[in-house]
Amino acid sequence: MTIDRLKRQGLPVATVALVILAVWYAGALWLNAPQAIEGLNRAGRPWEAMDLVNAAFAMKRPVLPTPGQVWADFSASVLNYPVTHIRSLVYHAGVTAGSALTGFAMGVALGTLLALGIVHNRTLDASLMPWVIASQTIPILAVAPMIVVILGNLGFTGLLPKAVISMYLCFFPVTVGMVKGLRSVDPLAQDLMRTYSASAAQVFWRLRLPASLPYLFTSLKVAVTISLVGAIVGELPTGGQAGLGSRLLSGSYYGQTIQIWSALFMAALLSILLIGAVSLAERLVVRGNGGRR
Repeated sequence: MTIDRLKRQGLPVATVALVILAVWYAGALWLNAPQAIEGLNRAGRPWEAMDLVNAAFAMKRPVLPTPGQVWADFSASVLNYPVTHIRSLVYHAGVTAGSALTGFAMGVALGTLLALGIVHNRTLDASLMPWVIASQTIPILAVAPMIVVILGNLGFTGLLPKAVISMYLCFFPVTVGMVKGLRSVDPLAQDLMRTYSASAAQVFWRLRLPASLPYLFTSLKVAVTISLVGAIVGELPTGGQAGLGSRLLSGSYYGQTIQIWSALFMAALLSILLIGAVSLAERLVVRGNGGRR
């Protein structure tokens, strides 16, 4: 990377990061100051402004932890325990990733099947698409407990209810993206295929599917992110002891705000990794089909 490119791309990002850190520290001081002042007054010693700053940034249960406190807890949770330990953030991230990826696979399969039916059948186009759109108007926080209760009564516990909640969220962008992609075929190319007496299967595999790949992978990037959200939401009503959602819930119960922020950062990191995996698959598949991405 040249110095000019580093300045052009890296400097704006670094500037925004510094602004975020400055606002974060200022917010931590503002929100934690009342408790810190109360603690300093209880100690009965005279104190100055720096004593207040140090106390606000060193609270065990702050209203808003500082980035340094979050990083210390994050690194300790990742590095100080084996990945199979219940206190390891990597262990909790692995549990959530398993549910999210299972739901993502189910959502992609369901979304693709729905898109194929909608594109190739006018009756399904008129009847299914409104219900597909209407399904996303129901808040996931209202749907998740019902799915957990229904599947629990049917004897399904553990990973499946969380995967179903993830599937419920991520099938929608896949359906919409695939429908748009399958219908994006150049009409002249379709006419050309008809002149060659191509079958419906040949039109699909050689024309419609390659045309839909850019739309599909754009949808997959959205779907894989919200599948993670679905898995975390699904962990909240199950009462499990593992997963980032359980970590967030236990932190909320016991006022461990630093633990909550560490879990949030691990969820963000996991989301970045999943999007990176989909982007890599996009490059391999689209480039393999003669695309430019």
